[in-house]
Amino acid sequence: MNSYKDSGTRFATQIPKQKRILIIDDEADITMSLRAVLERYGFEINSYTDPVLAHKNFRSGQYDLAILDIRMPVFDGFLLYQKIRNTDSRIKICFLTATEYFHEQIRKEHGLGDFKQELFLRKPIEIEELVYTIKKLLESG
Repeated sequence: MNSYKDSGTRFATQIPKQKRILIIDDEADITMSLRAVLERYGFEINSYTDPVLAHKNFRSGQYDLAILDIRMPVFDGFLLYQKIRNTDSRIKICFLTATEYFHEQIRKEHGLGDFKQELFLRKPIEIEELVYTIKKLLESG
């Protein structure tokens, strides 16, 4: 909250907090494209192509949403999800996948039965669908 003093009266103005998103995908072109699009829509973006480095630099409360590629070297998206969750239980998570597997199969294979279908985005994704899904996730409680 910003405030200023004018003629002895204190006024407070609410400035909406810019939502911070972390993107982790081992394909640099994907992270650059997502970053460029989401920054145009007013999000603050950090991105990594190395999931190990992303995990090493991750801090609780730093981000509102993490977008994770599922298939990456060393840490796949699900292992990275578990590591991030151990650090920050409140961050929202969305998975990117280029696989033909239906989200139900992925959830069963990885024991993630509580994940909703909308938390899985299939690459390539239309910009409107991406932004709509992200806004919906960020607005949900």
